[in-house]
Amino acid sequence: MPVLCSTTLIDAPPRTVAGLLRDSEVAAEALARDGHRFTAPARLLAPGDEVRLGTRMFPGVRLPVTTRITAISLSGMTSVLARGPVRDLVHTVTLTPTATGTRLLDELMWTAPWGSLGRIGDVLLLRRLVRRLLAARAEVLAERAAALAGASVVVATALVRDGRLLAAQRSYPPELAGQWELPGGRVEPGESEPDAVQRECREELGTEVRAVGRLGTDLPIAPGVLRVHRAEPAPGAAEPQPLEHSALRWVEARELAGLDWVAADRAVVADLIEMLTEQAPATE
Repeated sequence: MPVLCSTTLIDAPPRTVAGLLRDSEVAAEALARDGHRFTAPARLLAPGDEVRLGTRMFPGVRLPVTTRITAISLSGMTSVLARGPVRDLVHTVTLTPTATGTRLLDELMWTAPWGSLGRIGDVLLLRRLVRRLLAARAEVLAERAAALAGASVVVATALVRDGRLLAAQRSYPPELAGQWELPGGRVEPGESEPDAVQRECREELGTEVRAVGRLGTDLPIAPGVLRVHRAEPAPGAAEPQPLEHSALRWVEARELAGLDWVAADRAVVADLIEMLTEQAPATE
């Protein structure tokens, strides 16, 4: 089984690089630079999503390839082949923080088709194609990371009480009404992210919370970058009220996947499930 490895350094922290790896716009732009096509079910990819590539082999000739995302975290991303001409394709991206940014290691393993002819094509064509794609993606990652460094920050609050997460149902705009989200909003100039979490929960929910740490990757969105913060009710805090939403729900881990989440928050459902599962009390 061939193994291809490639390493690059991105001048950004791992949370940012991991968030850009799951941004389908990054992948689409990188593939387009080498004449390929890319289609994804959402801008921000989540475990279980399948993406389709129209791989340009020769002028006018494209091979369809479908891969499935199996894992996304602060340490990287893994995808496997769902459908395509090669066999047993596994692509693992590992992120390691360094003093000058994030070291990104790509490892690809696959089985070439068509016997000896396929092995010749693997050496003469496929490996060159993959290396060009990885180089193009590194360029796009560096460009997008630089742009995000000065982007506006939006915070979202994963408020947990008694092993359940607070979900808020949107009342506007019309295209989002009825969908569920994590409460939050923009970070004001001079405001820290934890302070923004507290202020937004006070304004949207009429309650006091304490921010207790980050959750998941950065999430590139149209206004800038979304960052999810874990939080817990402050001592003596009032019961949250839907001051700016149509409804609130305290949901358990098993209920999360069944909610119709807004696109950005859908990307962290797996992280939310893991968080609640880890916090669940042990049962005999």
